[in-house]
Amino acid sequence: MLSSLHIRNYILINSLDISFPEGLVIITGQTGAGKSILLGALSLLSGAKADASLISSESDSCVVEGEFDVNDPDLQSTMEDNDVDWDGGHLIIRRTVNRSGRSRSFINDSPVSVSLLSEISSRLIDIHSQHKSLFLTDRNFQLSVLDFFAGNSSLRTECRNLWQELRRKEAELSDLLERQRRCREEGDYNASLLQQLQDASLHSGELESLEEEQSSLSSAEQIKSALGNVTELLCPSQDDAQGIIPALKESEKLLFSIHRCFPAASGISERIESARIELSDILSEIERLDSNVDMSPEHLQMVEDRLSLLYTLLKRHSCSTVDELILLRDKLAGSVDDISNLQDSIDTLGREIDTLKREFSLRCEELHNRRVKSSPGFSEEITVSLRFLELERANFVVDLNPCVPGPYGTDSVVFRFSSVGASPLELERCASGGEISRIMLCLKAMMARFVGMPTLIFDEIDTGVSGSVADKMGSMICSMGADMQVFSITHLPQVAAKGNAHYVVEKSDHNGKASSSIRAVAGEERVREIARLLSGAVVSDAAMANARVLLEND
Repeated sequence: MLSSLHIRNYILINSLDISFPEGLVIITGQTGAGKSILLGALSLLSGAKADASLISSESDSCVVEGEFDVNDPDLQSTMEDNDVDWDGGHLIIRRTVNRSGRSRSFINDSPVSVSLLSEISSRLIDIHSQHKSLFLTDRNFQLSVLDFFAGNSSLRTECRNLWQELRRKEAELSDLLERQRRCREEGDYNASLLQQLQDASLHSGELESLEEEQSSLSSAEQIKSALGNVTELLCPSQDDAQGIIPALKESEKLLFSIHRCFPAASGISERIESARIELSDILSEIERLDSNVDMSPEHLQMVEDRLSLLYTLLKRHSCSTVDELILLRDKLAGSVDDISNLQDSIDTLGREIDTLKREFSLRCEELHNRRVKSSPGFSEEITVSLRFLELERANFVVDLNPCVPGPYGTDSVVFRFSSVGASPLELERCASGGEISRIMLCLKAMMARFVGMPTLIFDEIDTGVSGSVADKMGSMICSMGADMQVFSITHLPQVAAKGNAHYVVEKSDHNGKASSSIRAVAGEERVREIARLLSGAVVSDAAMANARVLLEND
């Protein structure tokens, strides 16, 4: 139940703190006093769209906070699954809106998304405003009401989950089949490209190595000549020619011969020896390089042919390195292998879809059988309730028709109605506004027993009725209040006289600024409010007396 409501800077409500009891709560007020504003604040707690227009003109933000006391194990699980403190079933739901139009939502001081707020609030409060009577002609709404009566909630959930999973799997299968089609169209071409890359036997870094080798081979004669000349300079092949290394060796001998009488010669001799050894190593390296220089035209041709192949492949596949070609080769290999793997996935998914279809069909059949079994009792209960509301010849019938499969099975429901005992017609074709209000109240009264909604709010559901019918509608709403908390926003005195708790919404003007408030009335104040509903602006003695009679009879 909604135990209290706190509002700050919401449209015309500057500050409001009010508590509500269990049972039936009557709310009345003059037209334009702010009843719809109060309802809008409650809608905000239910996840309704928020914008800056909700904030009073002199404020930067507005706050709406409701305190609820509930006992719902399923709701507790939902909150705990979303890391929201359950706090023994005492819930404080708060919504704030700032000037930018952005809102924030909290449950027990934990920030939550609007979607989670809506999910949880839908289990706490059901606001039935005048326009919601249009739902009565909606086929999905009609089916859900019948299922509530039949106790099909868990079965509906199973059916919906199977349907969603089936659609997801079918979409996945469609994607795989499309992918398989594309793979087959591209298969031969990709296989040809893959074969070319595989035949090339690519190796990382190969291109750079070949380019270096090709450069050496194409300049082999020049390289060999230069290396030979350096060798000749370092160590001439002719005995009488003076080379660097022989000259250093001779210089070393001469310095050694005088080192006893001229000690400084010893250090210079050692340095010359080091230079000679280093040059001898250089000479050996040059001779090795010279011997390795390949002047074979055949080898050069082989290298150039290989380079030509690599250049061609790079250009064909818009690659800049051999490594990129290798990656492309591996990707093509994977796509070619994918064709066979795709078929395995398609076969597996097809079997899963067949299993889901069988399970879904079984749930649909079970739902259908339960609906067929419950329809006569449902029709009878609504018919009896309508006759209580002075539609003595009313006849309400539920028709079940087959339809294309959907999330809630293969049944379509049509509510048929007649107020004069004739053959019932589709509800939207024959029911007047007052009849729609009465039918909707009967449905809500029935649903309240099966759904276990903690708080139900009727916003002038009695529109279009008066007199004894209004009195009986009030009695029906009052009987609902015996088992749950019910708010009834009404303009009918017959309804307003029901229940023990009565609140009045008022508008006042302070220094040229309008504001709305709500307060509890009792005793003579309540008598006067009922009398106002009976007589209008001028409350007569007769209206006061009539109001007392209404209150005494209830």
